[in-house]
Amino acid sequence: MKNQKQCFGVIIGTRAYFNSELAKDVKRHLLEVLEQQGYEYIILPEDATPTGSSSIETLDDGIKNANLFRAHRDEIDGIIVSLPNFGFEIGIINTISRAELNVPILVQACDDENDKVDLDSRRDAFCGKISVCNNLYQYGIPFSLTSLHTYSIYSEELVKDINKFAGVCRVVNTLRHSRIGQLGTRPLGFNTCRASEKLLQRSGITVVPADLSEIIFAAKKIKDDDPAFIKMVKDIRDYARIPNAYEEKVSVQAKFGVAVQNWIAANRVDALAIQCWDSLEQNYGCAACVTMAMLGDMGIPCACETDITGAVSMLALHLAANKASAIADWNNNFANDRNMCVCTHCGNFPRSFVGNHDLKLTPLGVLGRTLGKIRTFGAISAKVSAGDFTFFRISTDDADGKIRAYVGNGEITDDPYGMDGCIAVTKVDHLQKLMKYICRNGFEHHVALVRSDVVEILEDAINNYLGWDLYVHNDKKDED
Repeated sequence: MKNQKQCFGVIIGTRAYFNSELAKDVKRHLLEVLEQQGYEYIILPEDATPTGSSSIETLDDGIKNANLFRAHRDEIDGIIVSLPNFGFEIGIINTISRAELNVPILVQACDDENDKVDLDSRRDAFCGKISVCNNLYQYGIPFSLTSLHTYSIYSEELVKDINKFAGVCRVVNTLRHSRIGQLGTRPLGFNTCRASEKLLQRSGITVVPADLSEIIFAAKKIKDDDPAFIKMVKDIRDYARIPNAYEEKVSVQAKFGVAVQNWIAANRVDALAIQCWDSLEQNYGCAACVTMAMLGDMGIPCACETDITGAVSMLALHLAANKASAIADWNNNFANDRNMCVCTHCGNFPRSFVGNHDLKLTPLGVLGRTLGKIRTFGAISAKVSAGDFTFFRISTDDADGKIRAYVGNGEITDDPYGMDGCIAVTKVDHLQKLMKYICRNGFEHHVALVRSDVVEILEDAINNYLGWDLYVHNDKKDED
């Protein structure tokens, strides 16, 4: 998986007539938490403002802080505003508006202790946070909120909120400048995989196309003594069990994998949609599945059937969870439990998504019957282990000129299911309501999955920053 340290611009807001020692304590602990969680930060030096402790208050403070942030524009992934006390919105809003970083912003404020509200101990950050958010709203600057309006800087909620905010930053900042590879054209029988490149581009998502023949010819040119090919053969053998009858196909699969990886590196793509049905099998002689799964474990999500918006959906989940995502069909019902459904695909689930190492390489089930098993070898056969998951899907609604999405979570169960390919038996509360929503609103049959609960991260990223229409299934807010 990709692992690059995230960096936050930190603003400690204050007002001079509050106890400066409280601000110093908040700054010290906040920076400690950021370091412990593996994040970097940019903050004013301690003596940069008259109030000290790196805190800002006045217009001059804000200008000075904005200059610092602009100097580190390429490093800062998000801004964290912390209010040890009421703060003063002038310094904070001038920092953010003048820096013009266009990154997510988290506003955090500290609890008062009700037995310590004398002039030396009170904070009033409960009120000050409203003022800061009011200013952000006036300026038209989107922002994120913490789980509670205020809490102690020593609360466990701080760590959770910072890590959640880091996920929001990954999703927003990457999607706004993402490149989605398209290898091959959309298969004839998959109108459902149509998508608007122009609508995606308005959100900063660029589609990078290539004819599948380019990859096939590049694969055929790879020599047996190529170090990348030799390594790929070993990696495939380590990744999944290979039946003896198909040993000769490993080299074919490996050369395809090397060609795809070379193209990804040359074109700097973040996710991939491949024409896996059925030109590759007919014209080259293997399935794309294991290559796609291995790329997913490397942090490059891959969608089947040239499903561009499916690849974007996978990328968003991967960024939110920092884990491998998968794509599947909402596929089979359970007549005895209408909240259960089998999510399955031919054989493209990453090993880390499956949750165990019991992977076997097989021919494709459906295409194998028509094209032959040898030509369609390379699919993964695996049953996904039990655990929580998030489902997510975006779709370009050309008729309304906008991007739509839905998100929710559920449970992957241990229930057996006797079907080939990659199988995830899922349970989602009010599944019938979700299916009606999907069908009524023209969503695709594909859905992206990840083994983590990242609903709130995607909700924050989409509603506050990306501006897509989002349906949150079983929204917890409705219960509050």
